[in-house]
Formats: sequence, structure tokens, C-alpha cells
Amino acid sequence: MFERSERGDRAVLLCPTPMQRDLRGEQPDRIEEFKELVTTAGAEIFDVITSTKQSIDPKYYIGSGKAQELQHAVQVHEADVVIVDAALSPVQERNLEALVKARVLDRRTLILDIFAQRARSYEGQLQVELAQLKHMSTRLVRGWTHLERQKGGIGMRGPGETQLETDRRLLNARVKSLNAKLDKVMRQREQGRKQRKKSGTKMLALVGYTNAGKSTLFNLLTDAGVYAEDQLFATLDPTVRQLTVIPGCQAVISDTVGFVRDLPHELVAAFRATLQEALDADVLLHVIDDSNLEHRDHMAEVYKVLDDLDIGAVPMIEIFNKIDQSGAQPQLRLNETKGPDQVWISAHQNKGINLLLKAIEERLHRTHLSLEFALPMSLAKLRAQFFAQDAVRDEQVDDAGQWLLRVELPLEKWRQLAKGDDPSADFISQLLVSQQIEIKENPQDW
Repeated sequence: MFERSERGDRAVLLCPTPMQRDLRGEQPDRIEEFKELVTTAGAEIFDVITSTKQSIDPKYYIGSGKAQELQHAVQVHEADVVIVDAALSPVQERNLEALVKARVLDRRTLILDIFAQRARSYEGQLQVELAQLKHMSTRLVRGWTHLERQKGGIGMRGPGETQLETDRRLLNARVKSLNAKLDKVMRQREQGRKQRKKSGTKMLALVGYTNAGKSTLFNLLTDAGVYAEDQLFATLDPTVRQLTVIPGCQAVISDTVGFVRDLPHELVAAFRATLQEALDADVLLHVIDDSNLEHRDHMAEVYKVLDDLDIGAVPMIEIFNKIDQSGAQPQLRLNETKGPDQVWISAHQNKGINLLLKAIEERLHRTHLSLEFALPMSLAKLRAQFFAQDAVRDEQVDDAGQWLLRVELPLEKWRQLAKGDDPSADFISQLLVSQQIEIKENPQDW
């Protein structure tokens, strides 16, 4: 094991890349992003070593020649840490440390360290610690290899478990405790979400690649004053504020953590509580850095994580931000048949925001449907379904004993209720037809 230097971390970076990626010219952008991550973590970069590889070496991840070059760079720059832009196995990490005589961190550990520095809320700190412990559990063998076998002989027999086993037991107990605390936080958040739904409040969530300008836009729309800087992972803790700029609409908006290439699975799982706001949103606002030449790749990374979290089907507006740097003009594209709406803005210079608000208002009205109708007593089960979904906005009883209901649901929910052969489905189908609402098979076609 290697201790952190008091003078600060002097870092040598190792950036391996597959042959085909290098031919596409993506390596420089990836290296710059990795350097930003390292700087964000607080290390000072003294050298960057690149390696184009066709296969992964099981011992060092890179070939022995590059490993020797890395060892020499560490000696020349008196580096404290080597940071590798890849996911290393515990064995590869241990072998590299033995070779270069310095700490070795992979991409996952680096991102976890940044999150640990930035998390401020109780929930965020719980999530980071849980992710770190899950990552650490695969690396407990480090530092305890001399204790893997229980010692025998007179006076050497211990309590029946090695130090490694003790550590694993304590770590598992801590993980269990953290999961219980996070479950409690999620239950509290769920109560707040249910209250908002019951009152008819619409929910919006900002998502996007890290440093795309989500927090700047969030501050502009809500005057929240959350931390917003030109750096990676400026926002880790979820923030929810009321959105009052949409006339005649009760809405709240949440700012969520940004995504990045190769986001560790431990973080995706641990931050599910944070991203739950996005899962329950009526509309996602996908903020994209239009000035970044790789923004299409960044969009693909975001969609990949959203699909992993089962959020991909939520209606979305794509917001191309930073047009003051890209040179684009404010514009709004509304596609009435399929695909997300798109708008080009500059949150920093307050350009195109009126177009964005128009897109949000139009999308919210297109997403939800409020209907008033008389429901016969024979369909009491359907009435119970409406209440179970917190969809009833008003209820009265007429002289004939029917329920006079005003119900608001997403269009997808109305379509689901209209499926089937039972009387409830027939009633909903006739109701939608009477409103001249076509029941589409694909929610994207609304």
C-alpha cells in the first residue's frame, strides 16, 4: 500500500485505447476528458502516456514494453499516483503498483473519488459510500495476502477467521446498513412525489452529460442558486425546485447528476435514488453541449444509461445548450408525430429561453390528458384504479348515483386502460373515441 503524499498528488496518466477507436480520431477528445477528470479530483498531471492496444494483457492490462515506459515516467517525475483510463482488475492493479512503486487507480476509482469529494447532502454521501464499499469489496485481497491462511500451532490459533474474512464481514454489515438508510430516504422522497402527483403537479427532470450546463439552466429557470461551474460533476446532490414560469401550470423541476463515458456500474446502481426523480418525471429535459464536437457520442452515452435505468420511454425535449460558443441560432423544432422536440439555447446568455418554455408547455399539454365524465356504479373497480394512481382531481355524485369524475393521467396510462375485453376497457375506449383521441400503439407517435 502507498500513502498519499502531503505535497499533493503528482500524477502520471495512462490512456490505453483500442486500435479501431484511434483510427476514428476519438482518442484526443477522450484524453482531454480524462485529464479534466483527474484535475477535478485534485491531482497535478506531469505526464500522459498513450497506448494503442489490440488485446488486453492479463498481467498489466498494457504490454510489458509500455509498462516499463510507465515505470520510467513515474521515476523521472517522482509521481505519487498512476491513473489509468480503463477498468483494471484487482490483479492488474496490484501488479502495476508492484512495478511502478506508486499508487495505481483506474477510471472507476477516480470517478468514485470525485463523487466522494463533491457529495454534500446526507443522501449523496450515503450513495457515494455505498458505491465505494461495493467497489472495495473486489479489492479486499490487497494488503492482506499474508493473512489468507489461518495460522496453526500452539498459541497461534485465532478465533476461526482470517483478517480478510473479518473485513468482508464488517464491509457486508456496513453495506446492509447503508442500503437500509437509503431505502428510508427513497421512501421519504416517494411520499413527496405522491403528494405532488395527487395535487396535479407536473414533474420535470434535467438530465445530460456532465458539464453540459444543466445547473446553469436550472438556476435560470428557478433562481435556485445551486453550484454551477465549468467543471465535471459540479452537481451530485439532487435539487428540486418549483417551476413558476409556465403559465397556468403547477410544475417542479429537478437537477440531477451528469453522466460520463464508462460510468461505473456501482454508481449507476447506487445513484438510482437520485435518478428516481428522472424516472418519475413527466418530461425529461436532455441538456446537450452544442459546442462540443463529440456531443453526439455524449448523447448516446446518456441514452444508454437512461435505458439501463428503464427511463428511456419518458417523453423528452433535447436542449442544445451553449450556442454562444457553437455559433448556432436560437430555434425550436416541434415534431408532432414522432421523436423528441428540440430547442437551441444559451443558458449562460439567456438566449432562446422563451422557445424552451414554449416547448415545455406544449410537451406537458401533449403528455397529459384531463377528462371529465360520469362513471356508473358498476365500474367501481375502475374508480379504485384512478384513486390508486392519484389521478382523481375532483369527484361528485349525481342524482342517478353516478360518480362525476375529473381524472388526469398520462396518455400512455389512458391507452393501457383502454386495452382488454372487460367493461372498464370498453368504457375507456368509448370515452377516448368521444374525445376524438386516437389510441396509438407507439407512445412516441403522440
